[in-house]
Amino acid sequence: MNRRTFLMTTAAAALIPGLAAAAQHYTPGLVDTLLAEGKTVFIDFKTDWCTTCAAQERVIGGLLSNNAAYSENIAFVNVNWDHYADDELSLRLRIPRRSTLVVLKGDAELGRVVAGTSMSQIKDLMDTALAAATA
Repeated sequence: MNRRTFLMTTAAAALIPGLAAAAQHYTPGLVDTLLAEGKTVFIDFKTDWCTTCAAQERVIGGLLSNNAAYSENIAFVNVNWDHYADDELSLRLRIPRRSTLVVLKGDAELGRVVAGTSMSQIKDLMDTALAAATA
């Protein structure tokens, strides 16, 4: 393994525990409960084997580690696409595929990213969620 690969892998691995600690694993009804409590919800539809999902997770983890306000104000929910692709939530939100990120507040969808992995795109979505959560 060359040095560059080692450093990138180590840095990415260090970020993932922060994301795992911040996110709840989806069970039916969880998102509706969080919304009813008045929370802003950031939903990550993903799988363990999806490389795009892994790239999104690295970006989200990096953003969470750089700004505690995200995890303090936003409810993060991971939805296992392999188990919940046909779930009522996925169908209601018309989720087209894994690697879809969605922000909800109340009855409104505030934004979504489908298969996007750019830092700016995901940061914009997280900033939209933070603005709604702190308004």
